[in-house]
Amino acid sequence: VLKAKQYIKRGDIFQVVLSQRFETKLTKPPLEIYKKLRISNPSPFMFFFNFHDFQIIGSSPEILVRLRKDKVTIRPIAGTRPRGSNITKDKFYKKQLLNDKKELSEHLMLLDLGRNDVGKIAKVNTVKVTEKFKIEKYSHVMHIVSNVEGKFDNKHSLLDTLLAGFPAGTVTGAPKIRAMEIIDELEKSKRKMYAGAIGYFSANKTFDTCIALRTALIKNNKFYIQSGAGIVAD
Repeated sequence: VLKAKQYIKRGDIFQVVLSQRFETKLTKPPLEIYKKLRISNPSPFMFFFNFHDFQIIGSSPEILVRLRKDKVTIRPIAGTRPRGSNITKDKFYKKQLLNDKKELSEHLMLLDLGRNDVGKIAKVNTVKVTEKFKIEKYSHVMHIVSNVEGKFDNKHSLLDTLLAGFPAGTVTGAPKIRAMEIIDELEKSKRKMYAGAIGYFSANKTFDTCIALRTALIKNNKFYIQSGAGIVAD
């Protein structure tokens, strides 16, 4: 973290998301874990993949890139507070989050990055921010969320469209390429699945992908997860 802050002070980056991996011994069948996850932490993207020698389970809240009806969507999430134990505390955390200058400036920076990513594959003058600094609540946390949309320019392939937003700025930083270089230098292990893309491509030239967050890899009776945090100057 201190090294990342040195890069920020030097002007290499404005923000970087550093992550670390955790592991524990598997104590329950993977499918049972997934069923409980669906109840305890429901999210827009729920998935369970069984590849026999390993499994992937997840509950991701964040779109990576979506293409539906010629509309490209990126929906950055940045800024988090816990849910309150009652309505009063919930309102307190919401107000606190929306008045946190660090969270707001970081979200705005990542919103601009998302707008730039959509602009790479959208028709000229069609990129719009349709939601800005909205609070989205989940079972355990609340987030600041914005939504960027643009009209798809069909001169681009579906793969180009996915790569325009991959990896997401919300899991790398800004500027994105330099942040990725610093992540490669500072993180102790390769991210592999973490912060990658999970989703589907259909035959009618639409697709939907989420960021592999709140996602676990189960292999050799071990349970692996990874989590990250945005580092800024202060």
